[in-house]
Order: sequence, then structure tokens, then C-alpha cells
Amino acid sequence: MGLSAYSAPESRAIASLELGDAHRGARFLAIAAMSDHGKPAADDPPKAAGFAVSGASPDLHTTGATMPPVVRKLLLASPRGYCAGVERAVETVERALELYGSPVYVRKQIVHNLHVVRELEERGAVFVDEETEVPEGHTVVFSAHGVAPSVRKGAELRQLRTIDATCPLVTKVHVQARRYAADGYTVILVGHAGHEEVVGTMGEAPDSIVLVESSDDVEQLAFPPGTKLAYVTQTTLSVDETSEVITALRRRFPDIYAPRKEDICYATSNRQWAVKEMLPEIDLLLVIGSRNSSNSNRLVEVARGGGVPAHLIDDESEIDEAWLDGVEVVGITSGASAPEKLVRRTCAWFEERGEVEIVPHRLVTEDVEFRLPVELRRELELAAAQAS
Repeated sequence: MGLSAYSAPESRAIASLELGDAHRGARFLAIAAMSDHGKPAADDPPKAAGFAVSGASPDLHTTGATMPPVVRKLLLASPRGYCAGVERAVETVERALELYGSPVYVRKQIVHNLHVVRELEERGAVFVDEETEVPEGHTVVFSAHGVAPSVRKGAELRQLRTIDATCPLVTKVHVQARRYAADGYTVILVGHAGHEEVVGTMGEAPDSIVLVESSDDVEQLAFPPGTKLAYVTQTTLSVDETSEVITALRRRFPDIYAPRKEDICYATSNRQWAVKEMLPEIDLLLVIGSRNSSNSNRLVEVARGGGVPAHLIDDESEIDEAWLDGVEVVGITSGASAPEKLVRRTCAWFEERGEVEIVPHRLVTEDVEFRLPVELRRELELAAAQAS
């Protein structure tokens, strides 16, 4: 999905702006983010490709009230917000509701964002923890984070109509783990215990997958002589921390088999690099995202690791004005499952408290797209043919 090129500054009211490029990964960045297996993704920040906005001038100098401002400037990260996998998953539920009507059941949160889940609930989606909670014969959507084979089997036994909204990049990790295990490897999964993506991946071969969360965990590993080892990673990890874990794995097990492409997704890598690029210019970072969003938490860690205070907020209502004492420039970014309207609301919160300059930071555009799940596409095509 192409975006217009960066244009010359011009004063605009915030309500009419897109606030710079909020969105998704250029195809060349998707390739760069899954680099050769010898190095973790995004060893170098992506090259600036010209700032892009959607149908608006990118200069966001705005005039608010005449009261003294709480900060002087807001700097907006780019890219930020929805990735291709999240966009696909949310649209999947929306289109399923249009096609089948309410209720459409969704196993787990479709994406890890409270606002997205609430809005879909208002439209008729019903979120459940397990497929066993879905009435027999009804429609269930599997979330973007993926499911174990046992979940698919359970849905089949209940004769559920299933729609798989698993992110294709997560599916790639599942396929890798399954193939390695089938070839006789013990698979080391780098990830966070309990995360839905990790639970689903481990379910592909539970007797052959070992989870590690840190380089300290790597030091505790022990395998019989001659054990064939391979590794895969969760897609939403910290690039830097994952690099440390992989380095430890290769040091301890020089013959370990690595994926041909790294598993951390392009959007996770790009958003972390966007934050790193901003750090010298900001005094505080606000990350818009929900508490259970792995990639949003990693953005907070990236900023704090670079010496900049950072806070994770679901929306503008969670901003604590005490955070702003002595702060002149606030950076704003959003996790890959956070809708752009939350960024606009956060900017409006600052505008209501005084004149503030709102400036998009440089970096890259994103245009990766994933097609809707094949089972949904078929039903939509059939419905369109019947209506014509």
C-alpha cells in the first residue's frame, strides 16, 4: 500500500491530519528485517526512504490554547502502529461479522489491544479463552498469534467453522519448528513463557521444543551427545536481547541449525529502530499499547535501555502529568496492534493543555500486505457471486 512522498511543511489543524506515516513495512524492509541467519534482524537501522504521509502535509505545527504548554514539542515515530498481520486479523473479524452476522467467536484476543477488542465486541464479536466455549457449529476465528494443532483438532471435533487469522510470519515459525522436529532436531524456541505465540509454537512438537527466555537460560541447557539442535524465535522480541541469546546459543552449540531468515518480524524490528533513531532528540517516550502487547513492551525497554524515560499507556487517559516535569520534547510511538486514532487522541491531549509543535520523525514507509485467510476469501467470493 503505497504512501505519498514527503512534502514541504504547511500549517494544518490536527483534526485534519494523518500525523505522518503511522503504518506498515516496505517490502524491502520486510526482507531486511529477516536477514541472513548469521545475524539477527535489523543489525543496522533501515535507511530513510523519505517521510511519507497519507493525503496530508507532514508538517504538523499546530496552534492550541494560549495557556503555557506542558511540553514544547511532540515527535512522532515512523513507522508506528498497525502492522500487516494485525491489519489482516482485525479485518478478518470485521468481514466475518459482515458475512455471517453476530455472533462471530474469536479465540483469545484477536490482537493484543484493549481498544480493538472492545470495538469488535460492540460490533458482535465474542471473545473466548478456548474453542471448547464456542457452541457447536458456529464460526470461530483464531487470533493473529497462532494456535497449537490441538486447538484445530478441538475445533474440528465441535464442527466449528474456523477462520485462521494467524499472522503469516507466525505461521512461518510454526512450519519451521514442525519441520525441524520432524527431521529429528531438538528445537530451542527463544521467547516469553506464556505468550500465546509461544504456546502455539510449542504445541507443534511439544516433546521436541525447549523454551529459553534469556542467555542465562542458555547456560542451563544440557543435551545428550549427538543431539541435533535448531532454534526459532518468537516474532515480537527485542532485537538486541534476542541477538544476545542467539550469540550465547552459537557459543555453546556451534553446530546449532539456524533459520535461513531471522524470525523477528519486519514490523517489530522497524518500530524498535524508529525509537532508537528518536532517542537523542526526546526527553520522554510514550508508547501507546496494551499491557499484554509484547512488541509494545519491547519499545519501552528500547527507550529505557537508551537512557530515556518511557511509559506504556493504553490511551491518553493514562498520562501522568508528573512525567512531564522538566520535559520539553516528548516522543510518541505505538505498538503494532494499536490503532492510529489513539495517537491522534494523545496529541489532542497535549494540544488541550497549550500550544505544542507536533512533528513527524523521519524514517521509512511500510507497504507490506497480507491477503485475508483463504477460507474467508472463498466465502466472500461465493457471497458476491450469489448477490450478482
